[in-house]
Amino acid sequence: MKQQRFIELGEGYSDIFELCELIKTNAGRLQRTFVFTSEIAGKKVVSLAASFSPAGEGGFYPIYICREGIPFRTEPVSKRQLVFEEAASAAGSRPVTVGLKHSSEFPETNLFYQYVTGVLRLNHLLPPLD
Repeated sequence: MKQQRFIELGEGYSDIFELCELIKTNAGRLQRTFVFTSEIAGKKVVSLAASFSPAGEGGFYPIYICREGIPFRTEPVSKRQLVFEEAASAAGSRPVTVGLKHSSEFPETNLFYQYVTGVLRLNHLLPPLD
């Protein structure tokens, strides 16, 4: 049975480096990278994510994410976002920016991820599950 699932890494600087390392070491499996923007209390925040195809015969499509821990800035772009975008580019991916509701608008994190999965599938940014 195939499944897609978000795996949270954390919000800190070292978590972004872990996400970048996952992108680098799994570049052959990388499907897409994302910059999710949302707003809370009048402030925009960014989540960074990367989706991968299954490893081997497995039917598990992981989507690694650093959720809502980065303040949104256009000039200069946050150092964490810049590091992520450089890692994505080195792996041949250009991050897709998607505006989302903030996770605090959902009673459970799992419901938030169901919402994000739906948005991504409707926009053909995640492959359908057969």
